[in-house]
Amino acid sequence: MNPAEIDVIAPNLKRRLSGVTATIVRLVPVQARMIGIAATGPGLPADLPHIALWRLPWLPRDRWRVWHARRNTEMVLGLVLRRVFRRKLRLMFTSAAQRHHRSFTRWLIRQQEALVTTSPAAAGYLERPARVVMHGVDTAVFTPEPDRAGLRRAIGWPEDAVLLGCFGRIRAQKGVDLLIEAALRLLPARPNVQIILTGRITPDNHAFHADLAARLAAAGLAERVRFLGELPWSDLVRHYQTLDLFIAPARWEGFGLTPLEAMACGVPVVATRVGAFESLIVEGVTGSLVAPGDADALTEAIRGWIDAPDRIMRAREAARAHVLNAHAIATEAEALVAIYRSLLERAQ
Repeated sequence: MNPAEIDVIAPNLKRRLSGVTATIVRLVPVQARMIGIAATGPGLPADLPHIALWRLPWLPRDRWRVWHARRNTEMVLGLVLRRVFRRKLRLMFTSAAQRHHRSFTRWLIRQQEALVTTSPAAAGYLERPARVVMHGVDTAVFTPEPDRAGLRRAIGWPEDAVLLGCFGRIRAQKGVDLLIEAALRLLPARPNVQIILTGRITPDNHAFHADLAARLAAAGLAERVRFLGELPWSDLVRHYQTLDLFIAPARWEGFGLTPLEAMACGVPVVATRVGAFESLIVEGVTGSLVAPGDADALTEAIRGWIDAPDRIMRAREAARAHVLNAHAIATEAEALVAIYRSLLERAQ
């Protein structure tokens, strides 16, 4: 992308898919219709507006640009570009963390000229005022599939199964073990229910995954609860569209975008009361909420949906409508672009 067309840079200094990467991939194309914005960093789609990392120290100093970081490493790089290479950057940071920050992170945050948080709860952990801008999803991409049976055939899932999904890294933080415990209790008496899990298994979680897989194999459920690994970005939407119910059993979470993605595809959600989930899910209408770490409550909530297929059908339309009304990505994009413009105006 021509630097002369760039007003905002959205860095992504992580190659593997993460929540931050997914946010940038979804948000930048929408923002690009409103302001000159480019992403930078590895692991991004080729069609995303982009500027190579190596070009950043030589950006023309003819104008101010906004550097919108979402990780510590990206705040550091923004400071290096501004203070060492003397690039004209206005620094902005979005925080989703709901925890007390370490001293280095607090110092980095103090260097920023604009702060955004993704939920009111996250704002409470910052030492400075911040604008709350909740995430949205692209409802033109995350959309219900009219021919779900055909899509299931194409992917290889049984057409008549009640299909549950849980997407995210395979680790204790995400509560995957709680979902497996629920599966061990519920699936033996419900032969039509299957579960798919997607997400990377890091080396430090190989033993965690192996234990879960062994428990499922011992119960004869290995073919009905499948770990698909990390899927290409283009495949994730198709997998959402095949589901009857999405499960988000995290023990803690920064924001948590997957319930919104599922609901945008017309899939109700059972989630824990962490991150922004309580702000995203309408209890009993678009899904259910349970206490984090409570396998009993999670099991009963899932039971309440899979034993009532009519309830799932009613919730499909409500889930989609809720996202359209309250969590479309255009709303998030517009709010962030307004902050960018304010920073640029003040710089000029």
